[in-house]
Amino acid sequence: MAEAFSSVGLDFASTLISVGALAGLTSVVMILMLGQSRILFAMSRDHLLPPGLGVVHHRYGTPYRITIATGVAVALLAGFLPIGTLAELVNIGTLFAFVLVSIAVIVLRRTRPDLPRAFRVPFVPVLPILSALACLYLMLNLPADTWVRFAGWMALGFVVYVVYGRRYSRLAGAEGEAAAARATADRGARGG
Repeated sequence: MAEAFSSVGLDFASTLISVGALAGLTSVVMILMLGQSRILFAMSRDHLLPPGLGVVHHRYGTPYRITIATGVAVALLAGFLPIGTLAELVNIGTLFAFVLVSIAVIVLRRTRPDLPRAFRVPFVPVLPILSALACLYLMLNLPADTWVRFAGWMALGFVVYVVYGRRYSRLAGAEGEAAAARATADRGARGG
C-alpha cells in the first residue's frame, strides 16, 4: 500500500502507512516473544527444560533468563534469515499451535469434563473442527521449504525432549505416576 501511494505522489500517506505497518509488526513480534518466553518458562517449571532457565527475577517477578535467551535467539534468527523466511516460519508455527489448541478443546471436553473453565468454547465440536481445518488449509498454502524448516524445528524439539525432557519431566516422576493413577481412576468412574 505504501508503495502504491508513493507511486501516485502521495509520499505523506506512504510514510504514514509505513510507520503504521512498522508499529504493527513491532507489537506482533513483541507479543510473540512474550508468549514464547512464557511457554518456555512453563516448560522449565515442568522440567521439560532445565529448571534454572525458569528462575524468576527477585525484584521484577519475571523469568528473566528465558526472556533474555528468547531475545538473543530471535535477534540471531532475524540477523541471519530473510524476513520472508522468518514470517513463514512464524506463520506455520502459530497455525500449528492453533490446530493443537482446537483439537485439545475437543479432547479435554471428553477426557476431563471436570476441569474448571473460565471460558467455554461454543458449538463444540463443530467450531474447533472448523478452526483446525481452516488453520490446516492455511498451513497447506505455505511453500514446501517452509514445511521442511518446520519439520526440522519439530525434529529438534523432539530430540530435546528425548535427550532431556523425558528423563527429567515432572510427569516422568512421582507426580506423573500420581496423575496417571488419577486419570485411570477418572476413566474407571466414567465407565470408559
